[in-house]
Amino acid sequence: MKTKQSFYSHGKLLLTGEYLVLDGSNALAIPTRLGQWLYVNEIEEVDSKLLHWKSMDHSGNCWFETEIHFETPENANPDHKIHNTLLKILNTAKQLNPKFLSEEKGYYIETKLEFNSAWGLGSSSTLINNIAQWANVNAYELLEKSFGGSGYDIACAKHHKPIVYKRNLGKPIVTETDFDPPFKENLFFIYLNQKQDSKASIKHYQSLPIKDFDTAEKKVNEITEKMIECTDLETFEILINTHEEIISKIIKTPTVKSRLFPDYHNSLKSLGGWGGDFVLATGSPEDMSYFKDKGYTTIIPYSEMVYLNEK
Repeated sequence: MKTKQSFYSHGKLLLTGEYLVLDGSNALAIPTRLGQWLYVNEIEEVDSKLLHWKSMDHSGNCWFETEIHFETPENANPDHKIHNTLLKILNTAKQLNPKFLSEEKGYYIETKLEFNSAWGLGSSSTLINNIAQWANVNAYELLEKSFGGSGYDIACAKHHKPIVYKRNLGKPIVTETDFDPPFKENLFFIYLNQKQDSKASIKHYQSLPIKDFDTAEKKVNEITEKMIECTDLETFEILINTHEEIISKIIKTPTVKSRLFPDYHNSLKSLGGWGGDFVLATGSPEDMSYFKDKGYTTIIPYSEMVYLNEK
């Protein structure tokens, strides 16, 4: 057995445009330092049409292992959700590229996450983008036909800089941007100790009878543009506070600050689906003791979280 190929994708964080990005708003998103690897090893022995799959977590422990025969129909193992989800992604990739996994040979596959899978940084999107690279197919199409979603996470997986992401008639438009706030030492990402279900968040949003979408979209697009250009923390805080109020009204959900941290004296912003994963907090390193005292101990400074392309 020999290593044939390796693929890598960045994790993601959505700074602006959550929910509204599904309907065409501009969204500011950033690739994270941590991502996921996929290693493809060709099996030289006679083991045709068999794929051995092993997934490793951020601590180096195997959290999932299975074997897949390429001709196995989907949902052949209804009691194993992860197995069937993986099989669906692979079969979808084969539909998009019939040459993928068509040779009479087997493979040993290993994936390695660099971040805690509970953090919501994109364990699924990094996997899909890696498989898309391996299969030589369009990652956005693979996402759409498997998990669904806006696709901004796939864009983050592919890019090495912050991006502005927009969907136009379902097609992604991605523009790299030089978003690098000079006050980044006052920005922190705080994990809320629970993972948010992205599919549930999307379903909730799509079930709402949204009024004044055009007005909200225009305001959020303006905020996104101003945040990229912002050079001082006070203005940045005003922008994210306004953004929180807009989305709160749209999805009829209290802001994370009013719900969990009403007495925090600086600003907080939800990222992605509201209710879990990370939030963005402004303040000093000393201010972070407020969250630690409340049991939120996973606090990551901006420069340690975001891929800054320092090469």
